Amino acid sequence: MAATLETTPVPLPARVRSRPLRHPAAATPYLHLDVAAAVTRFRRIGAALPGTAVHYAVKANPDPVLLAALAAAGSRFDVASPAEVVAAIEAGAAPSELVCSNPVKRREDISFAARLGVRLFVVDSLEETQKVAAAAPGSAVLCRLVTSGDGSDWSLSRKYGCSSTQATDILRCAAAVGLDPAGVCFHVGSQQRDPQAWDAPIADAARVFAALRAVGLDPWLLDLGGGFPAHLEGGCPPLASYGAAIERSLRRHLGAHRPQTIVEPGRAVVADAGTLVSTVLAVVRRGETRWVFLDAGVFTGLVETLDEAIRYPLETSADGGPTGPCVLAGPTCDSVDVLYERRPVELPLGLGEGDTVRLRAAGAYTTCYSTVGFNGFAPLPTRHAQG
Repeated sequence: MAATLETTPVPLPARVRSRPLRHPAAATPYLHLDVAAAVTRFRRIGAALPGTAVHYAVKANPDPVLLAALAAAGSRFDVASPAEVVAAIEAGAAPSELVCSNPVKRREDISFAARLGVRLFVVDSLEETQKVAAAAPGSAVLCRLVTSGDGSDWSLSRKYGCSSTQATDILRCAAAVGLDPAGVCFHVGSQQRDPQAWDAPIADAARVFAALRAVGLDPWLLDLGGGFPAHLEGGCPPLASYGAAIERSLRRHLGAHRPQTIVEPGRAVVADAGTLVSTVLAVVRRGETRWVFLDAGVFTGLVETLDEAIRYPLETSADGGPTGPCVLAGPTCDSVDVLYERRPVELPLGLGEGDTVRLRAAGAYTTCYSTVGFNGFAPLPTRHAQG
């Protein structure tokens, strides 16, 4: 029989037993968010696309201070869930100026949004069109077109969207069941680096509009989606280049039949306004590879580093000396919690425990993917810039 190890429990001191055990609050990780910088970016997007209404995509960062500031600056909102509908309205948005962009929704969520005054919903199938007609009668709908996602860091193709022929049929069905076939929408992929990426879907949209007008319908809205980039690793053209390319495409493909236009930027508004601040837990050599363990990782704000899709610019408290390649790892015990293993990052050779690593352009899709604790770690908090 195998020997067993017997231990005697050590009693807790009375002062500990008398109160709940609490772990001291950690200084990091957190998102440092400059709301004023996000508002400035929102205005620059509007200036690059004159005549086009800007609907901030709440999903990118739903911070209530940010939403209130954007609403005060004149932003409208793109919402994708009941929580986002409520957040936008509480921030000061008019329900009639929201677009519910999720193409597949729970019936109850459609009814909820409609009761609050939301009147514009996105669909991409006949089934979803029938659902909206039953849950929000008389509403307006946009049909989402599929795109290739070419030129983007995070492609949004496959899961949503249909062909221009299918979109025409769906919008004709929408009219037949009492909905307003407002038009079409599309998304060219997140962190889109090619300003010409909007041309092909605008051409597809023009074909849908022409087909609908041919049967007596009067579509009036084209949602150009998001995809406008932040200043992530690899660089990107200036916003003005995107505005100019989109304007040329609208004139070429739609001409005198140009509808109202809206955009739904998320990353382009808030990413550059945020920096994720983390601390080095350990630097470990495993064979020839240097591993830098951080107190932030895939499950605590950095989910977009999966497959190395999004690469954040990095700076550290040890900058200034020689650098070398390393792999980053998050704090959880999950083996997926690894960043940039295929293409390691260059960080100072003198980097060690307690040093700070800052990931810039991280204001988007960081706090929204860590709103609950994971694997024993708290969600990523936000600290706002002062002044």
